[in-house]
Amino acid sequence: MNQTSPTFSASRAMAGAAWMVAAGIAFSILNVVTQWLTMKLAFPAASAAFWQYAFALVFSLPFLRRAGLGAMRTRYPWRHVIRVAFAAFGVTTWVAGLASVPIWQAIALVMTSPFFIIMGARIFLGERIGAARWAATSVGFIGAMIILQPWSDSFNWAAVLPIVSALLWGASSLITKSLTGVERPETITVWLLALLTPINGGLAVAAGFSVPTGTTLLLFAVAGLLTVLAQYFLTLAYTAADAAYVQPFDDLKLPLNVLAGWLVFGYAPTGYLWVGAFLILGASLFIMRNEMKREQANP
Repeated sequence: MNQTSPTFSASRAMAGAAWMVAAGIAFSILNVVTQWLTMKLAFPAASAAFWQYAFALVFSLPFLRRAGLGAMRTRYPWRHVIRVAFAAFGVTTWVAGLASVPIWQAIALVMTSPFFIIMGARIFLGERIGAARWAATSVGFIGAMIILQPWSDSFNWAAVLPIVSALLWGASSLITKSLTGVERPETITVWLLALLTPINGGLAVAAGFSVPTGTTLLLFAVAGLLTVLAQYFLTLAYTAADAAYVQPFDDLKLPLNVLAGWLVFGYAPTGYLWVGAFLILGASLFIMRNEMKREQANP
């Protein structure tokens, strides 16, 4: 069965966009849970990253059971190791960032990731970017900067952590894209979860290991399940379409996380947020329409 062509759409462009949006929804809920654990309940960030992915590994076992042990077989072990190393340090810096700044601000900063991915896709993957893709990604990046206003006096240096995460996750995403042509989505997902747990465990021990109990333990279980779903949707998005195309749809995570942060924490971003959000949404819709026209012209 072709896993990259969902039944609701035969279009690769629409499939890639849909899976990226689904990943964004899962990630926005996950961010709320993570910020509640680290900011409201003051659970240490390094240990939070470990427990989130430890539970994610448990929830990923059905993937391995359904596919069999063959899902763990790969001819590219070092590519997986390097990819997960980038992702692991990205997770650690991201969780630490969520413990310090509001969700919407962290998301605005991490939205610099498309810039790194677009550049990397051209340099390392040889993908043809094109003027429309460059323009859409640039507009999305400008929208993020309008929201962030890093030149203002209120800028918090702790917010630099999501930028570091953006760079690390951008590198991990490029390696993921290179693997989608030779590996199954289940293999990519399970390898990620299996390697992230011990790496994050080492970082947690170095920072002072903490064990969750009661409600905290339940929240980490929810975070683990959301992590599995989000990562799998992300893999399907990169499998369905080019990294340079699907990445602008990742910008939709901004309004999703703004809404989640407002509903749960009462965060109220400034009016500049809406200008930036308009630019981001417009860029995503433009690139989707442009890509669909290209597919229709070259079936």
